[in-house]
Amino acid sequence: MEISVNGEQHKIEQDMSLMDLLHALALTEGRIAVEVNGEIVPRSQFATQQINHQDKIEIVQAIGGG
Repeated sequence: MEISVNGEQHKIEQDMSLMDLLHALALTEGRIAVEVNGEIVPRSQFATQQINHQDKIEIVQAIGGG
């Protein structure tokens, strides 16, 4: 199955949750915001949000600094 993550094409397994994808991308630590097909997904739904073929996913990671 193919999806777009931050504008880059990725091939993933079927039946993958958003949390599974974040683990695969090593993005489970820190503050992140995720949008799937233009809709922001609350962190509480990462484990239940299923990824579908041709989904467009945007992931933003907040980085502290000064």
